Amino acid sequence: MARPPAEQFAPLASNFRRRLLVGIGSASLVAVGANFGGVTSFLLGLSPETGRNLKLDVLYPIGGYSRCIQTNEGFEFVYPSNWVGDQTLLYRAVEKKEFERSLDLPPLNNNVKLSDRRRNNVNEPVVAFGPPGSSGELNVSVIVSPVPLDFSIEAFGGPKEVGEALVKTITASRRRSDLEGTLIKSSLRENPSKNVNYFELEFRVESPLFQRHNVAVCCARGGRLYTLNAQAPESAWQNIEPDFRRIAESFSLVS
Repeated sequence: MARPPAEQFAPLASNFRRRLLVGIGSASLVAVGANFGGVTSFLLGLSPETGRNLKLDVLYPIGGYSRCIQTNEGFEFVYPSNWVGDQTLLYRAVEKKEFERSLDLPPLNNNVKLSDRRRNNVNEPVVAFGPPGSSGELNVSVIVSPVPLDFSIEAFGGPKEVGEALVKTITASRRRSDLEGTLIKSSLRENPSKNVNYFELEFRVESPLFQRHNVAVCCARGGRLYTLNAQAPESAWQNIEPDFRRIAESFSLVS
């Protein structure tokens, strides 16, 4: 029996609530390999598209952007090269790997069940980047959530309908009755070769305490819902808009 649209849309909305050369001489080769003084980034900048196509921006910034590739989760995007990863997420990733490597069974008196631990982390970002030393209001993050195999964002309509439904769900939070949201722009980016549609949404969320500008990209494939969300204080939007546009257009699923 098909679930009602509001119930199907919950995973998508909840994601917004919380929150990866040729050598030119031996001396130059050393400089290129280590990116001394930004030499590698400069050389790659002479032919940026070639470098990006080879995914060299995972190692060296190209045109001011670095690439994040998550092969396990199956997505990639670029972000400003001077941004850093969320340390909390990095520590948790290390702890997770150590836990997975362990051959011992979890203690019987463990207060938190493994299933509960996984369930609590469903809406936790897989990756997050932001300017070093910032308050966290300016950042980009990606959440990957499990959904039914037949889940389809297109079932909610076109980009405008999806955006309006998303904003409405966010502002309908019972915890915050003073939230207001406005959908500013919505569009659809299609990739027929991978059979993926990317819903790109720009919206504003505000309350008496804050005003935030968001650019988001949503897509679904193979029982997974991917949501990239870049957010900034409204006061910073004019300066950060080009970066957010670049981030959004670069987000894609990888095989």
